[in-house]
Amino acid sequence: MKTAREETTQLLMEMDGQFEGFFEWLGEQYDPAAGGFFYARSSKESGKFTPDIESTSQAINIMERVGLLEDWDPALKAAAIRFYQSKQDPSGYFYDANPNMKEDEVMVGRAIGYSLHALSKLGAEPLYPLPGRSTAAPDYMASPQSYARWLESIELVNSWRGCDRLCNSAPYIFQMGETERVPYLQEAFGFFERIQDKETGLWGEGSLYVRISGTFKLHTFYNRFGVPMPRVREMYASILHCLRTEEAFDMCYIRNPINLLHSMKLAIPPEEMREITEITLANMKRLKQADGGFSRELGHSPTAPNVAQVKANEFYPDMPKAVHLGLGLAEGDMNAGTQAILIRWLCYELAGLPVQPLDLPQGLFAKYGAVR
Repeated sequence: MKTAREETTQLLMEMDGQFEGFFEWLGEQYDPAAGGFFYARSSKESGKFTPDIESTSQAINIMERVGLLEDWDPALKAAAIRFYQSKQDPSGYFYDANPNMKEDEVMVGRAIGYSLHALSKLGAEPLYPLPGRSTAAPDYMASPQSYARWLESIELVNSWRGCDRLCNSAPYIFQMGETERVPYLQEAFGFFERIQDKETGLWGEGSLYVRISGTFKLHTFYNRFGVPMPRVREMYASILHCLRTEEAFDMCYIRNPINLLHSMKLAIPPEEMREITEITLANMKRLKQADGGFSRELGHSPTAPNVAQVKANEFYPDMPKAVHLGLGLAEGDMNAGTQAILIRWLCYELAGLPVQPLDLPQGLFAKYGAVR
């Protein structure tokens, strides 16, 4: 009879098999003219969309995690650098072509982090100073007091969206000097502590997966500034209960609990690790698509991931306009793909096993002049 650890190893090998055809799908999303990546196959084939910041950054994250980026042709890296630098406005912000993107504060804030990290991986820098170092930062960042008022104003009726908005302030705080940063972080962590559910360890309102997803967003804030999250044991119990009882119909619902578990640094009993891996694998299989990619939602890729946090039967006030990136077909999308690769890596790490290399196709970008 196999031990729980041996069964977990077998499940992880089965998870590896879910990436058959995935890298060929990834290569087809590339646009050599723009130097960036499309969100989905329909984005490219329809002619209605262009490569965008998030999808390109997610593709670069995938390539880095599996060892493709280090061998990427220098000419393709240079094209990617030009792609990001062409997206930066003299104000310091990075914008896609869709005018609705500028109206979504979460997308705007996220684009700064995505672009900065991608440029760093590619060995380059932004053309202009970032907003946190200029007068272009949002008005709520004017003082710790105005920042505190802004924190209190954020609705958490949908934890996932609300906590994402709270985390939108992190890039601006991160760009501050260490002394200037301190009172802002005191306001943030004091506020988070006051509103955390003491019994569940979660934040905000909504279904269990929505609350866990919101809690995951706040984890990124804590992690960015090296502060440990409070009440992780209560959080762990909530995650186990959610995995066992709720349906994961969004790739984020699969990734966010695993990411949280990884950040907790708790010793997971072998039998529970086997159970967590088994549930995660079963959920991922439901989102694998015939084109080789993974879809963000069950049965299809959402057309606009910026508003996909709030589902049809849920509510959040003042949602931004949809920023459409694809046609929403039964197809893989870059948002889900980068999460699937991360989920696999996190599961190996949680199980205490060395991350096995995936089979990468030869000549993946060869037609664009790459060395592979």
